Amino acid sequence: MDFNNFFVPADEKHVKKEKEKAREMRKSQWWKNRCGEALCYYCKAKFSPKELTLDHVVPIIRGGKTTKGNCVPCCKECNSQKKYLLPIEWQEYLQKLQKDSKDHLK
Repeated sequence: MDFNNFFVPADEKHVKKEKEKAREMRKSQWWKNRCGEALCYYCKAKFSPKELTLDHVVPIIRGGKTTKGNCVPCCKECNSQKKYLLPIEWQEYLQKLQKDSKDHLK
């Protein structure tokens, strides 16, 4: 994918360092507790803890860091849809999810 049309990606050194930190974070008790809640941060659907992935709210490629404040559990579908988007860019998709969910309950 050509990111240059959207943003200047973070340098490779930053990406490599943050991915290593994310691997370590996945082993932490804090992360296990977050996944134990069994809830996708974005769509709010329930999943088994093993089905949840670690997502950087501000993506690493966009300069995000692997911190407790920037890492959330999310389902694979949301993670795949979000890709490298920032929260403001991702909001439109989330609003569609909420609308679809409400329509489904009617």
